[in-house]
Amino acid sequence: MADTPGQRLVLAFDFGVRRIGVAVGNELLGSASALEALPARDGIPDWDVITRLIKEWQPDMFVVGLPLNMDDTESEMSLRARKFGKRLHGRFGKPLEMFDERGTTRAAKAIAREEGHKGNYREHGVDGIAAELILAGWFEQQAGGTRLDIPSPR
Repeated sequence: MADTPGQRLVLAFDFGVRRIGVAVGNELLGSASALEALPARDGIPDWDVITRLIKEWQPDMFVVGLPLNMDDTESEMSLRARKFGKRLHGRFGKPLEMFDERGTTRAAKAIAREEGHKGNYREHGVDGIAAELILAGWFEQQAGGTRLDIPSPR
C-alpha cells in the first residue's frame, strides 16, 4: 500500500439509494475503471460485499462523490453521501475525500448512449461510469487541473 500522494490505489463511489457505483484507479497513471455497481436498499449497501471489494483491491483511500446543488448548497443526497463516506472511513480506516460530482450522471448517460445504451437507466444504470468520472475528475484535480468540465476517461 502506498500512502504517498501520487502513488495510491483509489476506490471511488457514486452514492445512490438503489445502486452505488464503484470505480478503481491508480493515481500514478491517472487511470480509472468502472466496476460492477453495488445494490443498495434506501442507500444502505451490503457491507459484506464492500468488505470483499476492499480485500480484493486493497485501496489506499476512498473518494466519494458529493452531489451538490448548482448553487453549491448541500441537498439531502449530499448528507446521505457524506454519511456513507463516514461509514466507509469508520469501518475500514482508510483516508476519505469527498469530491464534487456535479454533472457526472449526465455525462455518464451521454457516454452510455454513445456505447449503445437504450435509455432504461433504472434497469441498466450508469453508476459505474459515474464513479469512473468522479475518480477521473479527482485525479485531474490532484494533478493540478481545474474542474471546469467533467473529464471523459474513455
